[in-house]
Amino acid sequence: MAELDVGKHCEIKSCKQKDFLPFVCSSCSGVFCLEHRSRDSHSCSCPEVPVKREISVSEGSTSYPCSFENCKGKELLPVICPHCEKHFCLIHRHQDDHKCEKLETPKPRMAATQELVQKIVESKKNAPPSKGRKGAKNAATAAKVALMKLKMHASGDKGLPQVFLPKEAKDSSLPMFFCSKWSVGKVVDFAASQASLKNNNNVLTAKKLRLCHPETGEAFKMDTSLQLLLSQTDCPLHNGGNVILEYLDNESFGLDDVTAYIPSS
Repeated sequence: MAELDVGKHCEIKSCKQKDFLPFVCSSCSGVFCLEHRSRDSHSCSCPEVPVKREISVSEGSTSYPCSFENCKGKELLPVICPHCEKHFCLIHRHQDDHKCEKLETPKPRMAATQELVQKIVESKKNAPPSKGRKGAKNAATAAKVALMKLKMHASGDKGLPQVFLPKEAKDSSLPMFFCSKWSVGKVVDFAASQASLKNNNNVLTAKKLRLCHPETGEAFKMDTSLQLLLSQTDCPLHNGGNVILEYLDNESFGLDDVTAYIPSS
């Protein structure tokens, strides 16, 4: 069987590489390999022939010549760069390969701007904390919270407002402060916690821990706010005054004798 002689050898004497798809120079009509296909690589001395970039039609078939300089490649299907919208062969289809005129090169870093930003960042690290409006507001809120905690946990002499405790408690009274916006139920729970008193107000059949008026002995309703009691004109509570805490039956409306809790002055 005879061997098929396909392809041609490169005309460069030092190369002579056989290429199955050799390149023909449009100027000197020489046959060259892929490496020596350009005019510069094979030192072409003939004048350059303008390359026609129109789509050629021969024998009913359409081919698309590559638009890259000195490239004779063609493709049966269009390979169009989406940026410069020109036809290229598969070898030069990428922007970098055909040196696309619309290739976006990375912008050089602005050294001066970068250095300035770095200096600003360094200065902020060593700067004292700013005292803006937000900081001042937070500080004021923190001061109020601290004062409220101080009042809630305050303990002092008998001249402070006193909560007179139930008869069965180990202490007769304790100094306490409450927020005027609290309900009586919240005051009872807080006072019971501070005085370590048993609080079974959630048990239906148990005696209830109630807050009572220091003069009339009346047991206040649990859902009434201290602010409302302080604003009453008929035997009101007084801001900084005393109150009585005692266990009462469910049917009881108050204490029979308040003198048993408050010593005579």
